[in-house]
Amino acid sequence: MKPLPFVVTPDAYDRALNVVGEKITVLASKAATQGYEIFFQQGDEGTGPPPHSHDWDETFFVLGGSVEISYGDTTMAATRGALVHLPAGTLHSFRFGAGGGEMLSITSHGGNAASLFRTIDAEIAPGPPDVEKLLDIANRCGVHVEP
Repeated sequence: MKPLPFVVTPDAYDRALNVVGEKITVLASKAATQGYEIFFQQGDEGTGPPPHSHDWDETFFVLGGSVEISYGDTTMAATRGALVHLPAGTLHSFRFGAGGGEMLSITSHGGNAASLFRTIDAEIAPGPPDVEKLLDIANRCGVHVEP
């Protein structure tokens, strides 16, 4: 099926998902695009995922604040306007910096991030996460978390 044009305005955004302290809004699902996904991510200082990898590319565009992004032997403080592209299989992590931050993230064709985020929002209560359950969800969604 060929994807149809669409527009998403702030008044029509889906509810922001609570993903272990980070607020993630699905702007474009792979069902809508027939391939890639786009998310608006907001995080308080110190929030973000542990080192992990997955079978889809991921690109971050920082809209505000700062985000410490790590991949390979590189750790950088990405600030407003920075774009970071991570190919599929790249071990990476990020943490929102002082005062928190905002960014867009875009996955490549075949990404499964929306499913991951929705499942975490539905199955993991706010507060300190049940790590075993979180790892199970990640595994089910094709995300490999570094021990």
